[in-house]
Amino acid sequence: MDIKVVEYIKKQKSPQKEVCIYLRDLIHKTIPAVKEEMKWGVPVFADGKFYIGSLKNHVNLGFSINGLNEKEIGLFEGNGKTMRHIKIKLLQDIDEKKLIQLIKLINEKAVCQSCSAIASIPPG
Repeated sequence: MDIKVVEYIKKQKSPQKEVCIYLRDLIHKTIPAVKEEMKWGVPVFADGKFYIGSLKNHVNLGFSINGLNEKEIGLFEGNGKTMRHIKIKLLQDIDEKKLIQLIKLINEKAVCQSCSAIASIPPG
């Protein structure tokens, strides 16, 4: 547990706070050993494969799309080249089964750009 992530979520207003708590718990439940940290001003998981961003009227659950095919990328909202998202306004809007499938897909297939860059640097 990263204290900065906890603080970020505590600062959010309802209903975004409850959505953030739920999404964080869902990510941890789906990927038990997932690493979390604050990066880019939001909670980030699995070295950048996922993020939770609280906005004025909703929460974005963001996903890295590097390594996905076009059909898989089409499952998400937005038009980013490396990240896409799902918008969630209220807890009752959450389709847990669908989100678990997306989290598993990204965890298995997405390529972490920053991890790839680090791995490609020759030792010494």
